[in-house]
Amino acid sequence: IKVCIIAYTGIALFAIQLDKQWEFWILATFVGMFQGAIQALSRSYFAKIIPPKKSGEYFGLFDICGKGASFMGTTLVGLISQLTGRMNYGVAVISVMFVIGFYFFQKAAKL
Repeated sequence: IKVCIIAYTGIALFAIQLDKQWEFWILATFVGMFQGAIQALSRSYFAKIIPPKKSGEYFGLFDICGKGASFMGTTLVGLISQLTGRMNYGVAVISVMFVIGFYFFQKAAKL
């Protein structure tokens, strides 16, 4: 999971300067390489740390948090882009979110 978060941080940083079509294809390739992996790994890690008798409740919360994260990311990118007038700054917020997520995952993994 840590490798995927680091990779996604790199992908987001690369997306900040995106201005050519071939760069988009490189970006899409790397997203394709890590998207399925991070989803599968996070679900299996989550299944490992939750109480066995409460999996339905916990996975329901997991799903809600995933939907909230997609809403929050889109909102932040749009808001920052509109406030600054530069799409690059909006995309930069995503990389900051990955760094924050990595920090919290590090803390949670030590428990």
